[in-house]
Amino acid sequence: MRLRYKAATPEGKKLRGFVEAKETKDAANYLRQKGLVPIEISKEQDYDILKKLPGLGGVKAKDLVIFTRQLSSMLTSGLTLLKSLEILKDQISNKVLQETLGGIILDIEEGKSFSESIIKYPEIFPSIYVSLVKAGESSGLLDKIFLRLATNLEKQQKLKNKVKGALMYPVIVILLMVAVIFILMFFVIPQLSGLYESLDVELPLATRIVVGISEAVIKIWPLIIGFVLIVTYAFRRWKKTPRGKEIYDKNLLKLPLFGKIVKQTVLTEFARTFGLLVGTGTLIVDALSQSAGVTGNALYEKSILDIAKR
Repeated sequence: MRLRYKAATPEGKKLRGFVEAKETKDAANYLRQKGLVPIEISKEQDYDILKKLPGLGGVKAKDLVIFTRQLSSMLTSGLTLLKSLEILKDQISNKVLQETLGGIILDIEEGKSFSESIIKYPEIFPSIYVSLVKAGESSGLLDKIFLRLATNLEKQQKLKNKVKGALMYPVIVILLMVAVIFILMFFVIPQLSGLYESLDVELPLATRIVVGISEAVIKIWPLIIGFVLIVTYAFRRWKKTPRGKEIYDKNLLKLPLFGKIVKQTVLTEFARTFGLLVGTGTLIVDALSQSAGVTGNALYEKSILDIAKR
């Protein structure tokens, strides 16, 4: 069980981090053996909800890029891994990453490798990150691996920003269309309907249909919102199933314009990660298996894994 702790050094400095223990008393004893005074120990699950809220508790891709780049620079300058992590722990502003580094430092002081420590935090360090670190440890080129990792993560971040920028215009257009329809249905059409009634003229069929839709929407809008929420929830649950994800990803690739962007993004991510793994000495079969997961598309992932099995 992973526990979150707050402790103090003999000099009075406050430390935060994570520690693996069966019970809180075991964690307290472990911290005392390290010369720390436990102040607070709690289960990590109590804070999980914070990680899911935007801007609270999570570690963003940008934070991981900065951490990797700084760690690479420190290792290249001749500092030890442990000393580099201790320095970064004091400099990093992200609380979750800071506490995570506290747990990693304790693991390394126990004799564990860096890859063995970070594998316990998959929500921060993806499997590809762990695999590359493990390859760097076995080859003795950890500083160069971190340099490649930092460069790769920065390219990934730039690619994501470009994709977001390309999709921003159509998203804004759709939102404006929804806003215009809302204003028409709730404000404009009801006023025009009252005007037509006062004129006592027979309206065309198309106009009567639009007025009828507006009146229905105004009367049952809570039901419509509830229906949309239920359908959205059911769709998200279905998309998480293996079959649902496969169908969704297959149709996503067929969309005009957007599908092409998705294909290019998937292939770019795969090619970059695969090249990075092979460049560090990873076997091609292992590199294919490990880089399949970064595509984020069930069809491409299945195809790459099939190639690796041949």
